[in-house]
Amino acid sequence: MNRHHLLSLPKVFVTKRFVAVIVLINLLFVFGVSSFASAADEVSGAPQLNAKSAILMDAETGQILYQLDAETARPPASMSKMMTEYLVSRAVKQGKLSWDEKVKVTEGAAKQVGSRIFLAEGDEHTIRELYIAMAVGSANDATAQLAISVAGSEEAFAVLMNETAKELGMTTAHFVNSTGLDRADMPEKYRPSSIEGETVMSAKDSAILAYHILKEEPEFLETSKIQSYKFRKRDKTAISNVNWMLESNKDVPSLRKFAYVGVDGLKTGHTSNAGNCFTGTALQNGTRLIAVVMGVPGGVNDGKRFLETAKLFDYGFQKFEKKTVIQAKAIIPEHETLKVKKGKSTKLKVVTATDITIMVPKGQAVEPVIEEVKSTQDPLVAPIKLGDKVGTVTYKYKDPSTQEDKLVTIDLIASEDVNKASWWRLFFRAIGNFFSGLFHGIVDLF
Repeated sequence: MNRHHLLSLPKVFVTKRFVAVIVLINLLFVFGVSSFASAADEVSGAPQLNAKSAILMDAETGQILYQLDAETARPPASMSKMMTEYLVSRAVKQGKLSWDEKVKVTEGAAKQVGSRIFLAEGDEHTIRELYIAMAVGSANDATAQLAISVAGSEEAFAVLMNETAKELGMTTAHFVNSTGLDRADMPEKYRPSSIEGETVMSAKDSAILAYHILKEEPEFLETSKIQSYKFRKRDKTAISNVNWMLESNKDVPSLRKFAYVGVDGLKTGHTSNAGNCFTGTALQNGTRLIAVVMGVPGGVNDGKRFLETAKLFDYGFQKFEKKTVIQAKAIIPEHETLKVKKGKSTKLKVVTATDITIMVPKGQAVEPVIEEVKSTQDPLVAPIKLGDKVGTVTYKYKDPSTQEDKLVTIDLIASEDVNKASWWRLFFRAIGNFFSGLFHGIVDLF
């Protein structure tokens, strides 16, 4: 609308407010609505990633801080080896293997292709040596041999991987081998006949797997952060860690730009189908995060997957803070006590056993509300000791990152002793209750 059109309108419409609206409309067309959307994105600080899938998770609680198409199953490449690492470590803890146990390399392991340490059939190496080669150098031959040592064959191990994925709550993961190689790249003789398809896993499932490794096998980080490892004494060169984000790489000139404070794991992945993938973890100021990127374009040696992962870590560490929204040993409003029978007291004071701490965007508040309070027995039976678990309380709150409703249940504990009452006290209490009930019954008649 030009000046001539504006002046031709009735004067009642030509007001300051009307002019302001016209100016605003022109600005929208000049700058474009997308410019304003971009500005909003910058304010929120959400990372703009060049990846097909991604997720950022708090390693302590499993809380999701960011996700990008995180539940779509994709080829994970060597990130599959995290499941192999988990199962080998578990087998050692269960006494099925020992770290110092020597095993003979089988044909199925020796014929693996891709990243490898060139094992020959009949070679002998310890479980620990093979494990480090897998974790540090992503060696397919070492990985396959570990799988065979655990389950008898790689195919049987893949069955175990799939069973374990379900146990851990991984909903999209499907494994056909221990390495993450495409079926066509496996030694033809050892391709699985009882398992169909290809190995796939979503970014969320990869984060869930990393979460369980960190919770149940935290010592794995001592292996995953090894910068280099000489597999054989006769080897001229050592295996270099393919995780360029390790904090220790700040002292390596060629890798300095990828090194990130607090990074000490976990696993890279690359195939032509998967693109560049990475599941990383970093610890800063007492907060540990898990970040996953999948399908990052580019070459395997350009390091772009690590730069994309750094965006996720920056977002988590810079934009979020830990907040305790429910304190430990807190009184529950309107539920300060629970009923008790056969005790000196008929009521027991209770408090929360633990706190509820979550990651919250800086400057935001989260207000949990009480959803349910349950007693382990109704009523409780004396005697009860200070600190005994006597019930649970469930809180509901809106997750500040995903805006999903979350339910968290924590224990209630006794905040005092309630000793068992004497028979004499119970006798007179029963008489009192009888007459009290009788009185109320008479009153109700009228």
